[in-house]
Amino acid sequence: MAKQIGLLAARQVDTLKAGFHSDGGNLYLRVKDTGARSWVFRYKLAGKVRELGIGSKNDRSLAQARELAGKMRTALADHKDPVCELKQGLDLATKTFSDYAKELIEANRPSWRNAKHAAQWTATLEQYAYPTIGSKLPADISLADVKAILLSMWSTKTETATRLRQRIEAVLDYAAVHELDYAAAHEKIHSRYNPARWKGNLDKILPAPKKVTKRVHHASAPYADVPGIMSALRDKDFLSAYCLRFTILTAARSGEARGALWREIDFTAKTWTIPASRMKADNLHRVPLCDEAMQILAKMQEWRLDKAERVFNGERGGLLSDVAVNKTLHSIIQDVTVHGFRSSFRMWGAETTAYPSAVLEAALAHTNPNEVEASYQRSDLFDRRRELMQAWGNYCGSKGNVIQLVPTEKESVKGRA
Repeated sequence: MAKQIGLLAARQVDTLKAGFHSDGGNLYLRVKDTGARSWVFRYKLAGKVRELGIGSKNDRSLAQARELAGKMRTALADHKDPVCELKQGLDLATKTFSDYAKELIEANRPSWRNAKHAAQWTATLEQYAYPTIGSKLPADISLADVKAILLSMWSTKTETATRLRQRIEAVLDYAAVHELDYAAAHEKIHSRYNPARWKGNLDKILPAPKKVTKRVHHASAPYADVPGIMSALRDKDFLSAYCLRFTILTAARSGEARGALWREIDFTAKTWTIPASRMKADNLHRVPLCDEAMQILAKMQEWRLDKAERVFNGERGGLLSDVAVNKTLHSIIQDVTVHGFRSSFRMWGAETTAYPSAVLEAALAHTNPNEVEASYQRSDLFDRRRELMQAWGNYCGSKGNVIQLVPTEKESVKGRA
C-alpha cells in the first residue's frame, strides 16, 4: 500500500506542539520547544537514515516544502543525490531582487554596445530601487512598492523614472522565468503579475511620460551662422577643431565622428562606412564625404601615429573627449551644442534646397517611423546624398553671416579696463 502524502493541514503547521510531525512522502515538520518550526526531508541511503533541513516555516510555505520534497523524492528514485535539488531550491527561494538584477546585468553585458549601459543600470537600481525592494523576493514585490519608488520622481525626473520602471520590469520578468521551473505548482508564482508593467497596469496610475515632461532639443546655431563658425574653426590648427569640422560636414553625431576608425574610410570612393555597432539605430550607415571632409582626413593622415586605429586620436590612442570638442566650439560661440549642428543641417536642407525629406532624413541616419513606408523604401539614397553632402560642404565653405565670436581673455580684460 502506497504511503500517504499531504497529511498536515495548513492550520496545523502553525498550531502543532513541539515534536516531529510527518506530512508523508519523507517530509516532516520539526517544532522545537521554543516554537521555532522548520521543514526536514528524511530518507534512507545506503542503509543509513539521513535528515536534510530544507528551510524554516517562515521562509518556505507548506506548498513550497511539498514541491521541493517531491523533487527530492524524484531524485532518489533516479538514484541521484537529493542534496542537488535542495541546493537549487534554496538558491531560488532566497534570491532577492538585487540578486536577480545583478545576474541580468551580467547576462546582458556582452550584448550592450558599451560599458555605460551596465553602469547606468547598476547606478539607477542602486540609487532608487534597492533601498525599497533590493532585499525582497521578487514574488513579494507589490504594486505599492513600485509606486513608492516612482511616484516621487515621475514628474521631476521623468526620463530617469521611465528607464528605472523599464529596468525593474525587466528584472522581475527575468526572475519569474527562472523561478517557474522551480515553482511550477506554486500558486503564488503562477498568480503573480509584474507590478512594474506599464500597459494595463501603471498606465492606469501614472500619467504618460510625454504628458509630464517637455522634450528638450539640443541648442543649435542658425544655419546662416554655420559658415562663419566653420571659418573660425579653420583658424584653429588642433585636433578637436578638425574633429568638430568633420562632424559638422558629415552631419554625424559627436560620438560617431570622434570614434571614426581608419578602416571605415574608403579614400577611393570618398565614403565613410560606420558599422551598425556604432550607430544609434543599430544600422550600418554610409556617409558620402565632401571635398573639405577629405582634406581633413588627409591632414589627420599626416598626424597619424604608427598603427593608430582612430582618425581623431585622444590621449594615449583613446577616444577624443567630447569635453575637448565642446570646449573648442564654445571658444567660438556659446549656448550651442555639437549635436545641434544636425538640426542646422536639417533646416538648411529643408529651407534652401529641393532635396526630398527622405534624402535629408537618410543623411541623418534617422529611421522611418512609418513601418509601411520603410518596408518599401529600402534604398539608402546614397547617390542623392552624395550630391547633398557636397552641397552642404560648399555651403559651409561660403561666407554666410558674420557671427559675433566669443571674446578672448585678453579682449575681456581690455573691455573691463
